[in-house]
Amino acid sequence: MSLLTLEDVDAYYGESHILRDLSMAVEDGEVCALLGRNGAGKTTTLRSIVGAKPPTVRDGTITFDGTGVTGRDSEDVSMSGISLVPEERRIFSDLTVAENLHLADVARNRSNTIGRSVSVERSGMSTEEVFDFFPRLEERDSQKAGTLSGGEQQMLAIGRALKQNTRLLMLDEPYEGLAPQIIEAVESAIERISDSGTTLLLVEQNAVAAIGIADRCYVIDQGEIVFEGEAEELREDEETRERYLGV
Repeated sequence: MSLLTLEDVDAYYGESHILRDLSMAVEDGEVCALLGRNGAGKTTTLRSIVGAKPPTVRDGTITFDGTGVTGRDSEDVSMSGISLVPEERRIFSDLTVAENLHLADVARNRSNTIGRSVSVERSGMSTEEVFDFFPRLEERDSQKAGTLSGGEQQMLAIGRALKQNTRLLMLDEPYEGLAPQIIEAVESAIERISDSGTTLLLVEQNAVAAIGIADRCYVIDQGEIVFEGEAEELREDEETRERYLGV
């Protein structure tokens, strides 16, 4: 059984029909990439999974680890083990790196106290483990997050998510605006996160970078899946890459 499945999902922003009978699956332990041009429906897919509003899912089912999460609120979905790092990262700019990471502990402890939708306590990564993935953050732990580079802010956003006992980590455009050498550092961290047992769903317009790190890929266009297969298949499928990804 797949860790995450979407079956015939229709999602709307108001009356605008964005996702159309979208079906896809993410297997436990893999790096799965969802690729497509700007406006294809990638972010809408992630928001539908985590229960963010908008969009509104009107039809179809979303299942995580055997439990339906369709229509549940974002806090419940997060507590089930899904974390989303959005494109805008949403770190607290006026707080230090250490304070941003501490807030993740506060949120996790609150979830344990509430105890909704989970039967075991959420342990998450320690700050030391996050620093092991991202040594730059340890070097800047007393620095205000707003003064970090774009790549360092991305590392902080990912690190904060990892402290939530995340089973499925979803990254929305993690390479956006990053210099090539920083992309390499983030890619290396993603590979290590995957090796540690965390499943990843990667949404990215940088198709070359995403295909290079993913096990399997989906391509979405106008809210519909137009390709699914191994990353190597997409690498060799020049027609699909040119038509839907522009590469």
